[in-house]
Amino acid sequence: MPIKIPNDLPATETLNNENIFVITETRALTQDIRPLRILLLNLMPTKIATETQFARLLGNTPLQVKLEFLQTATHKATHIDEQHMIDFYKSFEEIKNEKYDGMIITGAPVELMDFEDVNYWEELCRIMDWSRTHVTSTLHICWGAQAALYHHYGVKKVSLPEKLFGIYEHTADYKKSILLRGFDDVFMAPHSRHTTVLREDIEAIPDLKILASSELAGVYIISTDKGRQIFVTGHPEYDTDTLKKEYLRDKAAGEQIHIPRNYFMDDDENKMPINTWRSSANLLYSNWLNYFVYQTTPYNIEDIQ
Repeated sequence: MPIKIPNDLPATETLNNENIFVITETRALTQDIRPLRILLLNLMPTKIATETQFARLLGNTPLQVKLEFLQTATHKATHIDEQHMIDFYKSFEEIKNEKYDGMIITGAPVELMDFEDVNYWEELCRIMDWSRTHVTSTLHICWGAQAALYHHYGVKKVSLPEKLFGIYEHTADYKKSILLRGFDDVFMAPHSRHTTVLREDIEAIPDLKILASSELAGVYIISTDKGRQIFVTGHPEYDTDTLKKEYLRDKAAGEQIHIPRNYFMDDDENKMPINTWRSSANLLYSNWLNYFVYQTTPYNIEDIQ
């Protein structure tokens, strides 16, 4: 089934070229079906790339999904044309009385700052509190996961001695998790971060369960009992060349950055990266949409509690 996205969204052409089934709002009006309403709070500076990454994953399922975009009012995006934000994004004030089947809160390049020093922190806390009563299941990504774990459960982030950067092997801690249904015994996922959360801090909270982790990258997927909140510490949505772009950017800026782990063929930055995480990323989002959104959300979206 298709993903429903706004007319003229830049991601449309990219997804069509990749044979991702996309329909615009105009065409969707002719279909007698209630699509799943998914809200994407996009905190990444690379707005269009991030929109495309998540739309690609959400569009690769048997379910019709209507993807909507949310921005913070207390922080103005500076890496994107202002008209793009006006055309495609809403503020929290505009949607606070709405209800959604699912929500995604992305990462953000502010992890070295204290949470309270982030200029949109108070607004983000309001949005995260709102999501608990207005969204069936919320998926938090990378810094978004750390922010939510801190806000809801008091879990502090911990600085790493060097940037965790590359593609890492993961295994299931909770093999019966339906979120991991169909996963290989060992699966890969990208990480790009300077901070982490500690296993012992998560395990000390009865409401949280660790679903998957990595020997080198640490805790990867955490969930509440019914999956109303899911936390992913990595970036399964990343494109094949995303880490390459980050690596070359940091290298050009003179930063101390090592070559991404398990990424370039023969660890040679002049060779093509190898995508080893695409299948597990698609399966993660397919399982989330099916088991924690579609199978759980009421047909009358206003009945979400």
